[in-house]
Amino acid sequence: MKVTQEKLPASQIGLEIEITPEITKQTYEQVIKNLASTANIPGFRKGKVPRPILLQRLGTTRIKAAALEELIQDGIEQAVKQEAIPAIGQPQLRSSFEDLINNYEPGKPLTISAAVDVEPEVNLVQYTDLLFQAEEVKYDPERVDSSLEKERQELATLIPVEGRSAQIGDIAVVDFKGSFARAEGEDETAELEPIPGAEATDFQVELQEDKFIPGFISGIIGMNPEETREIAAQFPDPYANEDLAGKAATFTVTLKELKEKELPEINDDFAQEISDFETLEELRASLVERYQKEADDKTKTNKQEALLTELLKHVEVDLPLTLVEQEVDAMLTQTAMRLSQQGLDVRKLFTQDIIPQLRERSRTEAIERIKRSLSLREVGKRESIEVTPEEIAARVKELLEQYPEEKEVDEDRLRSIVENELLTEKTIDWLLEHSSVELVPEGSLSPAEETEAAESNADADAEISQTEEESSEPSTEVTEG
Repeated sequence: MKVTQEKLPASQIGLEIEITPEITKQTYEQVIKNLASTANIPGFRKGKVPRPILLQRLGTTRIKAAALEELIQDGIEQAVKQEAIPAIGQPQLRSSFEDLINNYEPGKPLTISAAVDVEPEVNLVQYTDLLFQAEEVKYDPERVDSSLEKERQELATLIPVEGRSAQIGDIAVVDFKGSFARAEGEDETAELEPIPGAEATDFQVELQEDKFIPGFISGIIGMNPEETREIAAQFPDPYANEDLAGKAATFTVTLKELKEKELPEINDDFAQEISDFETLEELRASLVERYQKEADDKTKTNKQEALLTELLKHVEVDLPLTLVEQEVDAMLTQTAMRLSQQGLDVRKLFTQDIIPQLRERSRTEAIERIKRSLSLREVGKRESIEVTPEEIAARVKELLEQYPEEKEVDEDRLRSIVENELLTEKTIDWLLEHSSVELVPEGSLSPAEETEAAESNADADAEISQTEEESSEPSTEVTEG
């Protein structure tokens, strides 16, 4: 078999395959033989249909088409194997099938054109001495106090309040019923239209302004137990329930009981109650270490992301469609698994209408992910960066101990995943060591490109969420916090 190769765009190799006269005739005759044994023609037993009758009834075009299908499939497979081409995905026929039928004569050579995707060549124009900026996340000491105060609020004891009116910070037990406010000029004696679902009995709410829609909490401030008030409030715009967005409302509120929080003292006893530490000093030290590590980890992540963004500016690679489609498939599968774990019905979300949109929106991120992966692999290859079996075994052991409830684990697949992750980590660390990064204050880097990318990456999940909301019954929600 004579095969001529041609380099095509999008990391494809074009193949011109010349099939010998012997094969074109042999395949044609075999097709006729197979059809003769299976064709059901009145007046003849199966396998006993004379050749001229078979050709007349079935037509030479149909027989040639059947033979061509075999010739094309076998021809391309043999050509790829003969030329030792590392093909990925399914080969594509470049010749017109109609032209092939017209040109096909059994016993004469037949030339077909095809294309196969192959792993792309990665050209790293530069990967050392990269210069870039990354945001530095600094440890905020106030987080320790905020964390302790949050725990303190959780341990608060509610005690009844007597002899005074409601004030900010109290816990109020109320009955309320909401109605739409009267429009200007509307009859004052007309009954107000109730807001569906906007009523409750013995409802307990903390008197903080962000806990309800604007005006509701401030209207309760100053009320005394057993007092009833008409409180004017307004739903914000935008609002979760679009039917209520921006509308004015009137709430009839009866204050039934007032309570206030009695907070525990932050001391060693407090530390022992909320943690395994014996002293407050030990607890504080642990929180400082945790938040310091969180800040350092975020800074490290920012450096890695900035490095990869800069690296891609110096990479030239022509990606084959097969790789892009495979990555899009993987991304949508991950999204579906995550939504399924959240209890959502993926079949209702991934409809035939939305899947093409999700695929298109995922394409840009898929291309970037592939470029990152290929670039890091190329760096690792050039710099002989490797992971030892001992490193892989140690990480696998750590993961198995971390998740002992996972009984059925494919350890070979786990080792493969771990090896890829460790190799990626080592390669990124190597690149960071051979690059220069300028740390800048958190929040100082917000290029429009990154914002657009983040919005694009969130589009798929946002559309899925919207689909889920639309498939549910609408509900009225008056709380804001």
